[in-house]
Amino acid sequence: MTKPTKETCRYGVSRRQLLKAASGAAALLAAAKLNLPAGAFAQGAGPEVKGAKLGFIALSDAGPLFVAKDKGIFAKYGMPDVDVQKQASWGTTRDNLVLGSEGNGIDGAHILTPMPYLISAGKVTQNNQPTPMYILARLNLDSQCISVAGEYADLKLGVDATPFKAALEKKKASGKAVKAAMTFPGGTHDLWIRYWLAAGGIDPDKDIETIVVPPPQMVANMKVGTMDCFCVGEPWNLQLIHQRIGYTAVTTGEIWNKHPEKSFGMRAAFVDKYPKAAKALLMAVMEAQQWSDKAENKQELASIMGKRQWMNCPVEDVYDRTAGKFDYGIPGKVVENSPHVMKYWRDFASYPFQSHDLWFLTEDIRWGKYEAGFDTKALIAKVNREDMWREAAKEMGVPASEIPTSTSRGKETFFDGKVFDPENPSAYLKSLSIKRVDV
Repeated sequence: MTKPTKETCRYGVSRRQLLKAASGAAALLAAAKLNLPAGAFAQGAGPEVKGAKLGFIALSDAGPLFVAKDKGIFAKYGMPDVDVQKQASWGTTRDNLVLGSEGNGIDGAHILTPMPYLISAGKVTQNNQPTPMYILARLNLDSQCISVAGEYADLKLGVDATPFKAALEKKKASGKAVKAAMTFPGGTHDLWIRYWLAAGGIDPDKDIETIVVPPPQMVANMKVGTMDCFCVGEPWNLQLIHQRIGYTAVTTGEIWNKHPEKSFGMRAAFVDKYPKAAKALLMAVMEAQQWSDKAENKQELASIMGKRQWMNCPVEDVYDRTAGKFDYGIPGKVVENSPHVMKYWRDFASYPFQSHDLWFLTEDIRWGKYEAGFDTKALIAKVNREDMWREAAKEMGVPASEIPTSTSRGKETFFDGKVFDPENPSAYLKSLSIKRVDV
């Protein structure tokens, strides 16, 4: 047996060998640092995890999630393992958010803006158990539509639903059911179609039956006569026209110009546990929104959205309205360069104004989803994370001109002259003749 010397350590490795190995490892590390982002080596500098499970419904306002995945933007921000999963319905999205990825569900989603509030308050969850949610960004403004069946073609319905009332009453008198379809109770599409109907004197709870239909099933259901009208995003309204089943009565931007629509929502548990990963996801989505809003990218955006793993539809069913051309399906009613085209970034589209969340909550009080006197501001303070959006915007170098100076966009005016003042939501509720709440 060899006797240990001064140059030999207790494990039989000489000091010279140890120094040589250490210098080689240092050289290897230095070379790696030249070829990889600093965050990959700086412990704690990058995201705590490399992936997350995000849900989406096949709608064009989920476009930024498709773009962020397809074009490697999630990976750019240190999140290469993001899994963007198609959901069958908004109800499925809710259930999977309650489960979380640890329960084989999802961590976040492209979501109807009121849903994170309804889920956080336990209004739409099993046994009314709350699952705290955060809204990190708005995904888009405008460009949902209310479409009606071809049997009402002679009415040529538009923003005024008043002529629709007599036609519905006539159909009901003949013993037939009349139905309006939306995508989730208390969600954006539910609120748009209710606002439009009520403004035309049609009570959405008494004069017509309101039913829930997942977006991808809207056209097929209209084809077999299941409903008289529906509210949904693209590509389903344009597909309805291409299949000669019905027509677009109104775009929701005509009801409320530059209205907020979907949001990027995440489970609070994920964000609180992995704040850097959540911010990385947010920045990736914001960059994808910026890309999606550029005119020169609209054709590629439509091609990405039409892919099988995303919306699974012909590009022609989504491109025109993505680019701002609205053929309403009524002879002679084609609008080029519509001001109500979907906005992903411009006009502060990505920023989650708290005043807009207050409108959604106020409308859900109007229709009985929350009790009168519900503490809306306390819930908004918990759910709305505009502070994270501002942090992300600063880190991304977003120009000051593209960052709102207030959490409120101020008073909002609707097509029928009603005004929503975020400082006085009860006055707005009082001004509405059809509602389920006493103010």
